[in-house]
Amino acid sequence: MRTPDGLVNVTALVPSVGSSLRELLERNPGGLAELAARAVDAPARFRVEPSALHYRPLVPDPSKVLCLGLNYVAHASEAAFEPPRYPVVFTRVATSLLAHEAPLEVPRCSEQLDYEAELAVVVGRPGRDIPRERALEWVAGYTLFNDGSVRDYQKRTPQWTLGKNFDGTGALGPELVTPDELPEGALGLRIQMRVGGELRQDASTSDMIFDVPTVLAGLSEVMTLLPGDVIAMGTPSGVGAARNPPSFLRAGDVCEVSVERIGVLRNPVIGARRT
Repeated sequence: MRTPDGLVNVTALVPSVGSSLRELLERNPGGLAELAARAVDAPARFRVEPSALHYRPLVPDPSKVLCLGLNYVAHASEAAFEPPRYPVVFTRVATSLLAHEAPLEVPRCSEQLDYEAELAVVVGRPGRDIPRERALEWVAGYTLFNDGSVRDYQKRTPQWTLGKNFDGTGALGPELVTPDELPEGALGLRIQMRVGGELRQDASTSDMIFDVPTVLAGLSEVMTLLPGDVIAMGTPSGVGAARNPPSFLRAGDVCEVSVERIGVLRNPVIGARRT
């Protein structure tokens, strides 16, 4: 946990919180503020040097990752779709997740690995039939997501599951930013994607068709949302597949997702490993 005086290992400080963000939220619902207060006063032996960090996906073991498609009007247009009247939702599996600074791997079977900068919501407590006007009470915080998509596999069928679930293509993290640090619903924040330093996507989270409360309420009509569930809120225009000519990720590229006041999610791109 980040404090004004540096990083604190809260798992060592309070072992009962568990070893992952999901476990922390399950065991200590609503207690992030209390835990942060304890971290501020932590003895020196619990402090961690940034150089010693080894990242994992922010939630390495979510019960579900739910992703929105076509949630920005301009992106729907560049993908040749009408703006949706109801959220377009698909799922990701845990093996598709990737940590901050970990390499995105171009698969052996395709040269069409694409990037998508996204705001992601982490659910803080169980909820079913959540009223829209109270939905933000269920948000533990916000983070960043790169919805790496293998476009030719995505387009083989009307269902996007395979193209969105290649191992290690969904970068998530690096940190959870709590709602009190951001505008309500994380609206009005600049969201960008850079590839090799070149700005590829540049928009505002206010451009989302469906905002966070609407999405949480709608999803919870169907399923119970659980602590640590991740909801990726869709990407703005500027994806590689829509460029002329298309520009997919290649070994040596570096992807950087940024949302102001949340941070930067960075991943190098490598070629397929030999087995």
